[in-house]
Amino acid sequence: MTPLPRWADVVLLPLLNVVLAFLVGGLIVLAVGQNPLQAVGIMLYGAFGYGSGFGYTLYYTTDFIFAGLAVSLAYHAGLFNIGPEGQAYVGGLGVILIGLALNGTHWAIVFPLMIICGGAFGALWAFVPGYLQAKRGSHVVITTILFNFIATSMMGFLISRVLKPAGVNSDESAPLEAITRVPQLRTFIELFKNSPVNLTFFLAIIALVFIYWLIWRTKFGYAVRALGQNPVAANYAGISNQKMIMIVMAMSGVLAAMVAVNNVGGVQGRLILNFVNGAGFVGIAVAFMGRGHPVGVGLSALLFGILYQGGQELAFQMPGITREMIVTIQALVILFTGAMGDMLRAPLARVLTRSSSPTGAK
Repeated sequence: MTPLPRWADVVLLPLLNVVLAFLVGGLIVLAVGQNPLQAVGIMLYGAFGYGSGFGYTLYYTTDFIFAGLAVSLAYHAGLFNIGPEGQAYVGGLGVILIGLALNGTHWAIVFPLMIICGGAFGALWAFVPGYLQAKRGSHVVITTILFNFIATSMMGFLISRVLKPAGVNSDESAPLEAITRVPQLRTFIELFKNSPVNLTFFLAIIALVFIYWLIWRTKFGYAVRALGQNPVAANYAGISNQKMIMIVMAMSGVLAAMVAVNNVGGVQGRLILNFVNGAGFVGIAVAFMGRGHPVGVGLSALLFGILYQGGQELAFQMPGITREMIVTIQALVILFTGAMGDMLRAPLARVLTRSSSPTGAK
């Protein structure tokens, strides 16, 4: 892989890939007889132009930050965690159980307990694939994929057969009282009006800072990176690879479960079917677009938040752009930043090398 300066690898290369994706997406918009520049303007307005839209952008960004960090942490240990979707889903069970047990209690007490209980359930769900890889040699990619399907079936049964109150037609748990739910930011900031963004957004920012400190400023983080770079050397240095795999996977599950805190504890106020709604899978793209670095994860999560909220505004304001076309543009971003993310690496490295050489300086 062609080496790049860290800033170019984390920020510049993903930015160029996004620009390329939007250029190709612009051609699609142009092909159906619409103005690409107008489409971009509508998307940006929908994402930032008014309070509710901005709040929805931050709400989506919150989910994507947690899912992206769940994938990134595992990736630094050489693990490909494709299970944030299921881990977040099961984490919702922990969130609603503690919420219903303390229903009517002030959110300042329940919110930390939601984080702990939801994280515990998510950690357990991610620990099992970690254990199977560490102890049995089962590849974590396969097991996390399977656990997504298991989580969907299990949670569907629990929600519709166990947690569903009598006399309720829809498949959902009993609701949390308003005082117990994680408060939405519109309670404190009028700008956000009817948007669902809540205090969990600040938890996501704290998680970004924490993961940066953990990976690059602690002995544990050094062991994680050593395991990811060279498992044989890490084991020779006295690091227990098996133990590290299980711990890292459990920690990834904790991060993924914070999606449940955002949705079950804050937005829905109840446990509903498929509340994760694909955020765990988007987290995979967010992690790789951000190169596994918390700064990159935060920026790429914001980008996908813009795409989700701005895309809804675009579908409403420009009827010629269908929902399927918006999904296509989102897919192009994933394609160019994920599967083809290194396509521009070699040309960019040559440009940067030429510009930094004495000849280029002249």
